[in-house]
Amino acid sequence: MKFFCKLIIIIFTVCVVQCRETVRNPNSVKVNEKIIYDCVDIYKQPSLSHPLLQNHKIQLKPSFSIPKPKDKSKSKIQGKKFIECSDGTVPILKNTIEYVTNAQHWAKKHFSPFTIDSHGTHIAGMRALPYQGPYHGVTALMSVHDLNISVDQASYTNIYVGSGVSDKVNFLQTGWMVNPALFGDGRTWSYGFWKGVNGTGCYNTICPGFIQVSRTDPLSIPIPYPRKGDRAIYISILQDKKSGNWWAVHVNYHVPDLNIGYWPKELFDLIGTNADMVGVLGAVQASPSGKSPPMGNGHLPTKHRKESARIENVKIIDSKFKDKEIRKYKLEKLLDSNKCYGLRPLPLIAVLTYGGPGGDSCGI
Repeated sequence: MKFFCKLIIIIFTVCVVQCRETVRNPNSVKVNEKIIYDCVDIYKQPSLSHPLLQNHKIQLKPSFSIPKPKDKSKSKIQGKKFIECSDGTVPILKNTIEYVTNAQHWAKKHFSPFTIDSHGTHIAGMRALPYQGPYHGVTALMSVHDLNISVDQASYTNIYVGSGVSDKVNFLQTGWMVNPALFGDGRTWSYGFWKGVNGTGCYNTICPGFIQVSRTDPLSIPIPYPRKGDRAIYISILQDKKSGNWWAVHVNYHVPDLNIGYWPKELFDLIGTNADMVGVLGAVQASPSGKSPPMGNGHLPTKHRKESARIENVKIIDSKFKDKEIRKYKLEKLLDSNKCYGLRPLPLIAVLTYGGPGGDSCGI
């Protein structure tokens, strides 16, 4: 009897340990019916199958430090992690046919920072032009908001780097997006988008390209609500001085920065060594009927910083890999529909407020 009781205790203990290990290191995590992440060997992730990356050696961490703002704002993510893969593995999106099809559809509509006029797209942002470059990155803290977006619309806010020659462009973007058709729900997601050699490229890891390094934070995932402070993300796109790879990084104030992963330099023929343009941008894609969705927090910006969607602490990584505040550059303002959206720079406190409600009269 004693032996039987001990056996039961041992079995129970093993089960508890295994259950805890399963929760801590899942083989897969299901976010919704369309979004499932598998924990895969970092050296066997699908992006390494890209023809341009056949001889690529994974860079496990960048060789730079992220510039942090002097003003330690309370705007930061403090939320539950959705995923925690085991050591040596990384979360990779499992692509369904429907998800890939939707991603390809929206990739064709995705706004290029080199095209001011784009059918059905409206923008509000600022950029530094080529004659002040070259550039090696941009970093910014941006407020994050929930929006009521229909299934045939999209709204997003991002930082970006890129270069363009004639009809050829290379660019990278990362930020947040609400796009029910792409993600399968109306939540606000972090995302990345790239366009490289021969115009190829796509969202996140839907096609080979982006190298995932973090085992806990994919490039694209629903953005959690903080326990305190504003809902915001502080993100960077930075080119590594040694490798030339373009890293996506979440900057933290009191803990080490989170290196999500990178876009290898081999994917690009115009930004392999630097970029000609950097900027911050809010953008929307209207429905085929012509109705435009809300941007930012869905309200026109005011002089009151806390009432508006905002992008702040923007810094540009210059030709010497030094970070400079964006207000030290001459900037081009981008606003194509002041009927529905607004843009208000607040240079004294280094904040850009933007956004608007959208509607039926925003123009094409």
